[in-house]
Order: sequence, then C-alpha cells, then structure tokens
Amino acid sequence: MEAKCLCGAVSLKVEAERKLHACHCGKCRTWGGGAGFTLTAKTPEVSGGGHIGRYRSSEWAERCFCTQCGTHLFVQVGDDYYINAGLFADNAGFELESQIFIDCKASYYELANDTPKLTESEFLAMVGGQE
Repeated sequence: MEAKCLCGAVSLKVEAERKLHACHCGKCRTWGGGAGFTLTAKTPEVSGGGHIGRYRSSEWAERCFCTQCGTHLFVQVGDDYYINAGLFADNAGFELESQIFIDCKASYYELANDTPKLTESEFLAMVGGQE
C-alpha cells in the first residue's frame, strides 16, 4: 500500500493489514484535533525521507511529519510505525480494530464502532513504555 503526505514530498510504501487503531491520548488529540487513526506497519519504504521532521513526544515515541506541508505521517514506537490512515488514497476495506488510551478520550465525541478498548496503562504495558 502507498501513502503520501498532502504535498507529495514524502511517500511511504508498506505491507500492512487494513486494520486501524484509534488513539485517544491527549497528545494525539492536540496534534490532530481528535482521535488519531493509524495502521501499524514495520519499517516502511520511504521516499522523500529528507522532508521528515521528528519530534520526541515521550520517552518511548516519536511523532513524524512532513517538513514541507506539515502532514502528520506516523508515530514511531520502537520498530512499530503507527501510520496516519488519512495518507492512504486507497482506504477501501479499512476497518477499525481497536481503540487505545480510552480512559483519556475527550468527552465531545463517541465512536460507534464496537472494538476492543485499551486504557493508557494497558497500552503502555503492551509496548513497554512508561507513563
């Protein structure tokens, strides 16, 4: 699958299932205005890597963005890449699989999808991060 930022300076090719995760943490909400919808992939093939800016938003994660247009590209946690679902023009068959940081979700929205939900502590235990 291929993903591109808004201006096309950065593109990513990944092999990933079409399963999405919604992150409700405060950092995702501040970064994008609501839940962050991502799919998980291992080491994408990157074109335009010189246009990727990195911001270490916690001890265990980096948020990456296009330095040309500001598009949110992915959050990197160790070897896992949580890639912004909006970057994929071909999103047919995408399915919301889980919601994380559910205990941090803003009160102004609800997702109707019936998915497994992990709290902040449960997710951090899974990825080996610290609060």
